[in-house]
Order: sequence, then C-alpha cells, then structure tokens
Amino acid sequence: MTYVVTESCIKCKYQDCVEVCPVDCFYTGENMLVIHPDECIDCGVCEPECPAEAIVPDTDSAGETWLELNKEYAEKWPNITRKGEEPPDADNFKDEEGKFEKYFSAEAGEA
Repeated sequence: MTYVVTESCIKCKYQDCVEVCPVDCFYTGENMLVIHPDECIDCGVCEPECPAEAIVPDTDSAGETWLELNKEYAEKWPNITRKGEEPPDADNFKDEEGKFEKYFSAEAGEA
C-alpha cells in the first residue's frame, strides 16, 4: 500500500505534508504535488497534515484512480523536501470539485 495525492491538491498545494514525510517522496508540479508510490513507506504521517484532505491510501476508492497519475508525474517532476510557499489563493480552491478537468497542469514545479 502507498498513499497518493488526489485532485483536491490542485490549485491548493499547501505542502504541509512535505515537512513531515520521513522519506521525501513528494514531487512538485506547477499546481499540485504527487507521491512516488515506490518510495512511500506507508507511514501515513502526511495524510492528517493536508488541509485540503487530498492524501488518501491507494486502497481507498478515490486513491485507486490517482495511483497511476502519482507514479507518472513523480517520474517527471522534481523532488521536494521542504515546504514552499502555497498559492496565495489556495483557500479559494480548497473545496472546489472537478478541479482536474479545469486546472490540472502537467508542467513541473520548482523544488
């Protein structure tokens, strides 16, 4: 099992999860994070740290669909080991649904 980041992270990207990860398995895109499933040790410390509730186990029904996306972009995006600045308008998007279709960016973020 691994944890994955879901669409709730898109346009929020709070990054509180990055600070607590003991194995630095987060990767950053332009407007969301992903977890590398082969690096995650399933400790679960990141899940409660996410204000957007975007992190779930891959065994969760929401997690299954996000596992491949997390793996694909963890291979393309840079690793992030420290919390950066969250978007100034993150709270405006926190509870929005359907963010993947509207806002997902495949562009890499800055580590």
